[in-house]
Amino acid sequence: ANEEAQAIDEVSAEDQLKEDLAKEKDKFLRLFAEFENYKKRTSKERMDLFKTANQEVLQALLPVMDDFDRAMIQIAKSEDELMLKGVELIHNKLKDTLMSKGLEQMEVRAGDTFNADHAEAITQIPAPTDDLKGKIVDVLEKGYKLGDKIIRFPKVVIGN
Repeated sequence: ANEEAQAIDEVSAEDQLKEDLAKEKDKFLRLFAEFENYKKRTSKERMDLFKTANQEVLQALLPVMDDFDRAMIQIAKSEDELMLKGVELIHNKLKDTLMSKGLEQMEVRAGDTFNADHAEAITQIPAPTDDLKGKIVDVLEKGYKLGDKIIRFPKVVIGN
């Protein structure tokens, strides 16, 4: 009877060790998974920080792009070919640099159907023609995206 009790104690001790091992293994796996998630999260946060910093610089340069666009229109009216070419070169260089950093101009034109998710209506005017009702009549300011995120909505006039 004593040997049976000793064998039962050994079996229960072995079961206890197996159970403890399983618990420790589970704790290890959870900790490992938590650490992997932490690494992914910090990596994503770091990437977001770089994107945000990049976004702020690009947003600050958008008014400069607008000024260049207006200057191009005025210089074209003056018929000064050399000045137009010079300003055009600088304008294209700035535009290409911004585009290489991920900036993308949103394609919104007069005649497009107005979508509040992709454009900001500044005002409504009576539609010049019936087919322009609920559509964009004029684009006052270009919109831009950085990746999938809209960093400046195009400002438009819509017909009603």
